[in-house]
Formats: sequence, structure tokens, C-alpha cells
Amino acid sequence: MNTLPALFAGHGSPMNAIDDNAYTKALGQLAATFPRPKAVLVVSAHWLTRGVRVTASLAPRQIYDFGGFPLELYEVKYAPPGDPAVADRTSALLGAAGFPCAKDLDRGMDHAGWTVLLHMYPEADIPLLELSLDPYLDPAAWFAVGAALSPLRDEGILLMGSGNIVHNLYQIDRELDAKPYAWNLTFDAAVRKAVDADDRASLESWAKSTGIARDSVPTPEHFLPLLPIVGARRPGEAVSVFHSSFQNASMSMTGFRME
Repeated sequence: MNTLPALFAGHGSPMNAIDDNAYTKALGQLAATFPRPKAVLVVSAHWLTRGVRVTASLAPRQIYDFGGFPLELYEVKYAPPGDPAVADRTSALLGAAGFPCAKDLDRGMDHAGWTVLLHMYPEADIPLLELSLDPYLDPAAWFAVGAALSPLRDEGILLMGSGNIVHNLYQIDRELDAKPYAWNLTFDAAVRKAVDADDRASLESWAKSTGIARDSVPTPEHFLPLLPIVGARRPGEAVSVFHSSFQNASMSMTGFRME
């Protein structure tokens, strides 16, 4: 079986589930560039837990974890199956690496997962699982989490982090195509450079909202899903940007691909 890439996708506003724009088109094109996975494991910016958890239900429910949007968005149905065997494998790999991972039978799929995957696999016939973020885990540990999960890439499992490398809701502009702030452009470029160079020290520091990350990463949960994807990168693998755009002035939709 061919080794699948490891991906980081910006997901931005839930409205991307129903919008037709450059970002959503890029997701649809992306899925055609590598073999069809057996399942997708998404590290979600929207599932924070004490300790790491993985969804383990055979039929996880769709979660509309947002409010104040048009009715049309709440009528979107995307309900792929889960895969308990992949949950077992994920938990075993993380446990062996020193990261106990509980299997959660109740958790459904939040919009970090389904608003991205519905553009990639609209038939909803590929199992989708999510991995939670433990905010008490040191950012540097997330590289090791990604390395522990990397064998899944050889087993037909697509690893994806879903967040945003720039995500500041305090300074958001309601216009989707608003001109991005200068600090958004600066930080986006710095992160691209750091990811390409495997500069983990900078990425770890920025996850703590230090230095040039103060405006771009006011809270860490959307930035952290990038780190395990960097950790899942193997020696000699290239990094490419599969999409680049900015939304609402204060969000970067940059997406990375490691393979």
C-alpha cells in the first residue's frame, strides 16, 4: 500500500461548509492527488480534553458546534462512519509512545472534521475519526504524538491536523475577502519557512503566543494541530503548500502537505 501524506488544513469559518471559494475548491482537488484512504484521523482544534482521546464509535454523530449562522448551514448533513479498529490502533500507538489515549464512544464529529472532509469526500463513505487536544500537554510533545501516529500513513490512514495557523477572532472582519492584517501576512510567511526548515523550536514557541505570534495565535488550540503533522513528517520528505489564502482579515487558510 502506498504511503499517504500527512496534511494540515485551515478550516476557518463553518461557512466554508457551504461556500464555493478558492479554499473549498482546493480541498476538492486535493483528494484526487493521492490514493483513497481507508480512514481519516483528524486532530481537531475543537475538541479539548484532559488527556488525549480518540473517537471510537462506529457511527459518530455530526456536531454543529457553533451558533449564529444561517439555517442552511445547520441543514448540511455529513455523517461518515467511524472505525473502532482504527481507534484501537491509534490508542495502541500513542500508549506505546507514552501518551495514554482513551477511546471515546460518545464523542461525535465537530466542524474541524466534517466541514473539511465534506469537500474532499462528499459521499461521506470514508470513516472519519478525531483525536482530541490536551491543552495541558507541552507543545513540544505534539511532535512526538505525530511521530507515534506516523505508521498509520503506511496503513491507509490519512493523518490531518485541522485548525488555522493564524486564528484571531478578536480582530475578525465579517467580510470573507477583507484585506489581511500585516501581522497575518508576516506570521503566515514565518510559519511556512519554519515548517519547511523543520524549525520545531520556533513552532513550539509560537504555540505559546510568544514574539510575532501574539496577534496570530492569541489562543493555542487552532495552531496546535499543525505540530503533530510536522512530527509525522519523515526524513527526506518534502513539504508543500496545497492552498494559500486569507479569510476575514485575521485567519490564514494555509494548508500543508508532507510526503
